Amino acid sequence: MAHFAEINSKNIVTRVLVTDDKMPNEGYDFLLEVFGGRWVKTSYNTWAGEHVTGGTPLRKNFAGIGFTYDEQRDAFIPPQPSEDAVLDEETCLWVIPSEE
Repeated sequence: MAHFAEINSKNIVTRVLVTDDKMPNEGYDFLLEVFGGRWVKTSYNTWAGEHVTGGTPLRKNFAGIGFTYDEQRDAFIPPQPSEDAVLDEETCLWVIPSEE
């Protein structure tokens, strides 16, 4: 299986669909033909810049609805949980600073 995230004009993920990775281009062409739009491949096994089964990580995090696709980082970034959260550049996850 291959997973693709549909990205809107503001680079926000609007949906994530699964395709048959045995299809030509892992199903990317099928998505374009049927739905149009803009699709970016995402990996179900990638989180915080690590591949959970030891493979090659893809785009820092598995995309979810509401995530942002950052083209410069080539990463999916979840929504910012609070105004004081800071983006960890290595994981592309938000970190809430401790109040020590």
